Amino acid sequence: MSRIVHALAAASLVFFGTQAQAQPQQDFSKVEVKTIDLGHGIYMLAGAGGNVTVAVAPEGVIMIDDQFAPMSAKLKAAIASVSHAPVRYLINTHFHGDHTGGNANFAKEGAVIVAQENLRKRLAGGAVNAEGRPAPAQPAAALPVVTFADSMKLQLGDKTAEVTHMAPAHTDGDSYVYFRAENVLATGDLFSSTRFPNIDVRNGGGIDGMIASANKLLTVVNDSTQVVPGHGPLAKKGDIAAFRDMLQTSRDRVAKLIADGKTEDQSVQAKPLADLEVKRSSDDENTERFTRLVYQSLKAHS
Repeated sequence: MSRIVHALAAASLVFFGTQAQAQPQQDFSKVEVKTIDLGHGIYMLAGAGGNVTVAVAPEGVIMIDDQFAPMSAKLKAAIASVSHAPVRYLINTHFHGDHTGGNANFAKEGAVIVAQENLRKRLAGGAVNAEGRPAPAQPAAALPVVTFADSMKLQLGDKTAEVTHMAPAHTDGDSYVYFRAENVLATGDLFSSTRFPNIDVRNGGGIDGMIASANKLLTVVNDSTQVVPGHGPLAKKGDIAAFRDMLQTSRDRVAKLIADGKTEDQSVQAKPLADLEVKRSSDDENTERFTRLVYQSLKAHS
């Protein structure tokens, strides 16, 4: 038997329809899913898009995020290799398509999609694209059917997922998922173990929120916690601390440029994050993008 226990949460149910979601120009047929056994029935799946976490119980599987839609069959095969039980619950950590693209594919096979209420609003037509225009609404099949405001616990057999919403950080609908008994944390894009993160300023994200969320994550984990980041290899507490320090340094440097009256372009030209670029295995294009996002975030909240 399974049960969902809500703390400061309320469920809402919708009907399923069909999904049509745009995909990036990528040959998904060449992508292989790598399965990493974290022990105690928890696995990390790396493929195309955000990392996926699965928790296996005799009664079924709890899945966290689902990458792009064309990856669904490969993810299902990877899950089938570690469990003959179906995916009962699918938790979305935020609304971006590299984490929610497979929603409808898993929902039509019976998975109940769970997410923070702001995430559902974004998928339902409340998102803005990179050009500032309204993003297309996703069909009903791709939308969460159980939503919560602040936090909830989802229990399936011997697996309990503690799902917690963060104040606007990467977006305004971010959540992390902690399996306390197994000491595994899935962060979504609140944390990346490589490169600079994306900050979705147009959809509620901000550098200050990213720093605050990293500080919060550091209070959840301990030195033995296995951390599944939104992107990048499996991580530890020290990696989150290094990520937090990078965010704070980036904020301080860009804030100084703003205080000195620099425009966004001038701030990019100053290359304030050049030394951090090497440590984050990044490149000039990605570093410029992150610098602009930090600048825009600070200006938007000034």
